[in-house]
Amino acid sequence: MGKLAICPGSFDPITNGHLDIIERASGIFEQVIVAVFNNQAKSPLFTVEERVKLLEESTNHLPNIIIDSSDHLLMDYAKEKHADAVIRGLRAVSDFEYEMQITSMNRKLNPEVETLFMMTNNQYSFLSSSMVKEAAKYHGDISGLVPNVVQTALKEKYHHA
Repeated sequence: MGKLAICPGSFDPITNGHLDIIERASGIFEQVIVAVFNNQAKSPLFTVEERVKLLEESTNHLPNIIIDSSDHLLMDYAKEKHADAVIRGLRAVSDFEYEMQITSMNRKLNPEVETLFMMTNNQYSFLSSSMVKEAAKYHGDISGLVPNVVQTALKEKYHHA
């Protein structure tokens, strides 16, 4: 397997499903860059800086993880970092169709970088950042769905500490 992989996403916020993929990727690659990309189609709850901080705190037990952010194209970023692979997490078949389109475009932009799909743990297959934010906004119990630091940050964002 290659030495360096990038695990990209908006991570608004990181969930335990994301963390599952990151932890497993860290066991396969020598180094994994978890890169926050600012998706212009979304209205994020957390700033890029806040997402980077939450990722740093959520992955501090993994010595071969680097947290970064970028507003460039993923394949340009991968070339700049000399990445061997991009890791994409899949929850369900519906994710595959979307991710396959992105992967095809990425291969056209930079054929030297492989994209690897990882299925998330079944216990997180329903989980998305959007669902977590919605539940947290209305005081739902999100314990076990996000790292503790994220749970605290969501309570602060929605003013119910």
